[in-house]
Amino acid sequence: MTPHETLLDRIQTRQATVAVVGMGYVGLPLAVAFVEAGFGVVGLDISAVRVAALAAGASHVEDVSDAALARALAAGFEVTTDPDVLATVDAISICVPTPLRKTRDPDLSHVLAASEAVAARVRPGQLVVLESTTYPGTTREVLAPLLEERGLTIGVDAFVVFSPERVDPGRTDWTTRTTPKVMGGMTPACLEVGVALYDAAVETVVPVSSPEVAELTKIFENTFRAVNIGLANELLLMCDRLGLDAWEVIEAAATKPFGFMRFTPGPGLGGHCLPVDPHYLSWKLRGLDYTARFIELASEVNTGMPRFWLRKVQDALNERGKAVRGSTVLVLGVAYKPDVSDLRESPALDILALLDEKGADVQYHDPHVPTLRHNRLDLASVPDLDAAVRAADAVVLVTDHAGYDAGALAAGADVFLNSRGPNPPHPGGHA
Repeated sequence: MTPHETLLDRIQTRQATVAVVGMGYVGLPLAVAFVEAGFGVVGLDISAVRVAALAAGASHVEDVSDAALARALAAGFEVTTDPDVLATVDAISICVPTPLRKTRDPDLSHVLAASEAVAARVRPGQLVVLESTTYPGTTREVLAPLLEERGLTIGVDAFVVFSPERVDPGRTDWTTRTTPKVMGGMTPACLEVGVALYDAAVETVVPVSSPEVAELTKIFENTFRAVNIGLANELLLMCDRLGLDAWEVIEAAATKPFGFMRFTPGPGLGGHCLPVDPHYLSWKLRGLDYTARFIELASEVNTGMPRFWLRKVQDALNERGKAVRGSTVLVLGVAYKPDVSDLRESPALDILALLDEKGADVQYHDPHVPTLRHNRLDLASVPDLDAAVRAADAVVLVTDHAGYDAGALAAGADVFLNSRGPNPPHPGGHA
């Protein structure tokens, strides 16, 4: 049989083995999904500490419980720091970070390192899948040439696809298994084996014509959200000037049963995708002499929101004859989204840093984040929320965890600002 036929047969009979490179919030859930589908799976990570913890049954990813990890380990799931395992498997999925540099340019160092590790050990008959979010052209321009340098013909000896992760940490309704999986292959044969593998582990695979289409699909999804959140944030800025309630406007607009999608303002963008992914596209287009104007404008608005909330704190304190310097300001919620512990790109960190720069005595409370270090801040979550609210000169709700009752918090605060919704009526007439 040809390498293509052999690999398809091994996948269809569940004899194929899979290596997942990167045991983070994407890779670990994917590895568990492949285990549950009946494949032999090994997880590869450069962190010896992370690998040891996983091998001991301790999951660091909220979407994979310790119990789920234990079941996977009992079913044969292995974790290692040894890249030589890549030579022994039938399929390799690369799930490594793709952050931005300080210049807002893509940092592909993790993808390049993983790709080089794969290329150094690749053998005929293997499938290589890139899942890391990146600009259109990465799979064809970065990953595939490294394999071809080893003398392999893509689509004949080795098979390459791009299938972007679509993880939304903390969700239980849409998981790695239930979220549709977009996939583009370098050749029809590549796509066929990629679809066959993922069809076994996820409910729906959505094939597209090329890796570039799949790469752009993921970036466009997040650009759509970033731009619309930027528009909602700009509505908040405009309503602040007009003396209107942006939330009332949004709720009224949302009553239209067609032609409107509800997006809400807040303290800015956070997480692993929205503040980062659109810049991959705008960077790629700058090289083609095109300016992605919506992306740039949305980024300008969204990244400016922490300063807007700093100004709101300053204004509220000024109304009471207080300066920010020397005032105790309590930030509620520092994770980037409700009910998770993820701090990546959280706008709360910017708000804390800005308040600290202005001389405030900054405190925070977050039931999911016991401690944090950011810039020169080294803080622990206040132990008594109610007491901290009563003692603070100003309280800012930044991340609306389920356990926060905005009305009750506002009632106990001297100054209360809600960045995630309308301010509840305050019995004492405070902000």
